[in-house]
Amino acid sequence: MFQDFHEILFPVSVALLGSGGPERKTDIIVTGSGNEERIARWERSRRRYDAGSGVKTFAELNEILHFFEECRGRLYGFRWRDRIDFSSSAFLTTPTAFDQILGRADGATNQFQLIKKYGSDFTPYLRCIQKPVVGSVRVAIGGIEKSPSTDFVVDHINGIVSFNDPPARGAAITAGFLFDVPVRFDTDSLQIDFSAFAAGEIPKIPLVEIQV
Repeated sequence: MFQDFHEILFPVSVALLGSGGPERKTDIIVTGSGNEERIARWERSRRRYDAGSGVKTFAELNEILHFFEECRGRLYGFRWRDRIDFSSSAFLTTPTAFDQILGRADGATNQFQLIKKYGSDFTPYLRCIQKPVVGSVRVAIGGIEKSPSTDFVVDHINGIVSFNDPPARGAAITAGFLFDVPVRFDTDSLQIDFSAFAAGEIPKIPLVEIQV
């Protein structure tokens, strides 16, 4: 476990009005004939956010200042709720135990990583989900939903589902869940002009996704 990560959630009321999304790094090489060669430098996307647009009151601003100090600026990571992408299911729908395929059982393995699939079967992107929301994970084996604790447990620090008994060989393991993004502040200094904030100016509060 990454020791410099705190299992605390950035103020949701601010996060849900923030801005940001995924970032990728691609090199574009144009040949002499005008053709392009594109090289993906990152295997996984990385999300960047700005919480400034979500701060609407002095009370919220004060709350963020306290949170920033507690996290020691860029030192400690924490959970962030992405307003657009926080569920295994389609936008604004409730997660079910059949949303995402985690894999197929081999008859011996009893641990499966939570993942979320993006796109079609042509070039899907499989994202590792490591920060599920406590109490939100639903799991099924071969189309039959299982019971938390009785049949499985979830590690909410790393997103691993562990079954009490290995699922039968060939059975599809599926799951549904809500999740947070592990992030940190992307600055060690918050420069906030209180008079400008009172006049409606939005402060810059950058955050960046981290690997845990």
